[in-house]
Amino acid sequence: MGQGKLLRHHHEHSGTIDHPRAYELFSRLGYAGRRRLVFTQLAALAGAGPGDRVLDVGCGTGFLTRRLAPLVAPGGRVIGVDPSPRMIAYARHRAPANCVYLVGEGQALDLPGGPFDVVVSSLAVHHIPAGARETAVREMFRVLRPGGRLLIAELRPPRRALARRLTGLVSGHALEPDPRETPAALVPAAGFRVQAEGDLWPLLCYLRAVKP
Repeated sequence: MGQGKLLRHHHEHSGTIDHPRAYELFSRLGYAGRRRLVFTQLAALAGAGPGDRVLDVGCGTGFLTRRLAPLVAPGGRVIGVDPSPRMIAYARHRAPANCVYLVGEGQALDLPGGPFDVVVSSLAVHHIPAGARETAVREMFRVLRPGGRLLIAELRPPRRALARRLTGLVSGHALEPDPRETPAALVPAAGFRVQAEGDLWPLLCYLRAVKP
């Protein structure tokens, strides 16, 4: 088993969470009943609109893709990619008509360059092996059209003991070092122009950027 109770860790490939129902339960507890609100706000921050093509890297159970789906209708599409077949199966079972889910890794996206208007990634970059994170962010850059928008959300290290315990059950040592440091360093290095950074209570921080 992996670093956390739910996380299966691989040295060369992305860590996977293979227990979607347990993940959903811990997520509801961790967000203190505010998960839907927080991810609705996150979807709005992505800036997706009608007709947009959106890619969610590390989509997990599809919770964020389902918040994005109505924003891109009519005519838009959301594609979710995750390395865990079990998470993808869970997401497909609940998929809106304009969502598609694929098994894959952020550092090796099996997608053509430039078709997406928006790329999002929530709580996923820290699960990618440290040596592959730069490649993953460059892959996000590659699949975006010029002028396309990027939104990465990561966990802020919890202050309260219960929140730290719940986070550890899911992610273990994947949150070491501070996951906020990775996007701040890698996003500009990949060629993006950072537009904004901020926090979403109780657990998230985010970074927004654009591909010139």
